[in-house]
Order: sequence, then C-alpha cells, then structure tokens
Amino acid sequence: MTHSIAILGASGYTGAELVRLIATHPTMQIKALGANSKAGQPMADVFPHLRHLDLPDLVTIDEIDFSGIDLCFCALPHATSQAVIRDLPKTLKIVDLSADFRLRDPQAYAKWYGGEHAALECQAEAVYGLTEFYREGIRDARLVAGTGCNAATGQYALRPLIAGKLIDLDEIIIDLKTGVSGAGRSLKENLLHAELSEGAHAYAVGGTHRHLAEFDQEFSAIAGRDVKVQFTPHLLPANRGILATIYVKGDPGAIHAALADAYVDEPFLQVLPFGQQPSTRHIRGSNFCHIGVSGDRIPGRAIVIAALDNLTKGSSGQALQNANLMLGVEETAGLMLAPVFP
Repeated sequence: MTHSIAILGASGYTGAELVRLIATHPTMQIKALGANSKAGQPMADVFPHLRHLDLPDLVTIDEIDFSGIDLCFCALPHATSQAVIRDLPKTLKIVDLSADFRLRDPQAYAKWYGGEHAALECQAEAVYGLTEFYREGIRDARLVAGTGCNAATGQYALRPLIAGKLIDLDEIIIDLKTGVSGAGRSLKENLLHAELSEGAHAYAVGGTHRHLAEFDQEFSAIAGRDVKVQFTPHLLPANRGILATIYVKGDPGAIHAALADAYVDEPFLQVLPFGQQPSTRHIRGSNFCHIGVSGDRIPGRAIVIAALDNLTKGSSGQALQNANLMLGVEETAGLMLAPVFP
C-alpha cells in the first residue's frame, strides 16, 4: 500500500530533512510540497542536494488538494502552524513540527509564546510526539505535536530516572550545546558565518528558553509534583547535533541500569556501557540517540550525557517515526539510515 504525503514548509531545513528520509521509505510517496515564499520553484533549485529525486514543484498551501492526501507534515514556523492546521480537513492525519501544539495548558502556551492560541480545539486533541513514551496515543491520533529538539534530548536522559525516583528532583542541571540549524533557515545576523564561527555562546540564560515549558509539563506529570530544572543552552559553530550534559544527584550505577533497562527494546535509543560518552559525530544524520552515564568525583552524583541530531531524531526523524505509527506501518521504516561519518 502506498501512502500519499504532503509537506508544508518544504523549503526549510526540517522540510528538506523529511524529503531526504521519505525518499527511502517503502510505502510513502510525496504528492505535494508547500512553501509559500518559494512557490513555483522546483525543489532542486531550493535544495540542489535533492535534485536526484522525482519531486513535485513547490506550491502555495492554497494550491494543494488534500482530498487524496493520507498524512500531512507541517514544518511551518511557530504561530503559523496553528492557523493553517485549524483549516485543514478534519479527516487528515497531521504531524506538526512546530511548537504550536506541544503544551496542553493554553495558559502555559500564552505565557511562553506571548499570545493566545488560535486553534484551541486542535490543541485539545493533539498528542505529544515523544514517540517512545506516547506510542499508543500516537497510533490513534489525528494530530501529533512534535517535541522541541532540546526538550527531546533532555527527556530521553531523565524520564526513566524521574519515574524510578532515582534522582533528587530539585538538583537537575541541563547544560546543552546545539548546532545552528536548530535556529531555522531564515536570515539572521547573529547566525552569519563571521558572527558564529570560531566561538560559542550561551543564550536564553536564566530560564527563558521556551523548551523549558516542555520540561515543566512532562517532568511534573511524571513526578506528580512541580519539577523545575536548570537549563542553559549554548550555540555551537556546527550545522547539526545536540549534546546535553546533565548533572544529577543519585547513584550512578542505578541510574545507568535504569536507563539501559528502559531502552533495551528501543531501536533508536542506545545506552552506552557505563563510563563511555556519546558524541554528536556518531549520530549525525541519523534517528539515533546515544546516552552515556558516568560517576562524578563527588559521591552520590552522576553525569548523564545524551546526543542526537536536532534535525533528525530531534525533529523530522521523530516526525516520520510518529507518522509510521499513525499509518500502521513499521515504526522504523525509512529511518534505519546509518549516521554520516566522518
């Protein structure tokens, strides 16, 4: 069986990553590519690395006939997705890659994103898209909300530890480094090569990063009480990848055992032997997340490090993993590509 797919926002990084992954998918065929700002152009002109593929030209969203589409990926900017998705056919399965439907509480959305939500009825039905922990809900969902890439990285390292009561909930520090593609493809002065290369810097310092809203929502729900982590992201002069170094208070051996047990059957989550640490160079371009655990020199403390590709496992790969579940095909279909090395 062939599933017809549309991608909205196909001229962005996550849209291009979806095309790259779907190109090897056994049952998906791309029928429409939406990109209002570049409508009328061939995909090969916008992304020459995809010129070997037989793809439809980019069109405006209004030009797409959704009657023959089985599933739509929405890779539009934050605050744009909600208005578009609100008006899509109610029978259409949708995986949204923006932040618009990640938060269950409308007041939390207004607080973190600076405005009222424009599609509350859709927000109420959306299933959070962290695949390994919401798998059953995703299978039956019409609308799945992809997670933030930083939020996914931290959650893979911490959810089993919070659920198992293995760490002090008031002493969690997430020190995270991310590649520049996480900021999107639009032109920004601070992302110019001369502004970014040969240096690194922290941003959203002091608890202002919007992915904190997802940490608050998910960790508090697991613990049954408010959990607020310390989180500081840093921008690296690299195209792809996230490396999160997480400091916790708990027994390192028990922490490693809990993570290894939690993910033993997960095809994309790999816990390294105790004392080994992951690197972004070993997950680049793949849907894998590597997790390492080490003891600290201070007794009773551990360091958990997680690495994933922000464009793949952190976004488009996760979206495809969710779409596979929604369409009833093998969850790993189109996603077992080996990382690109070196």
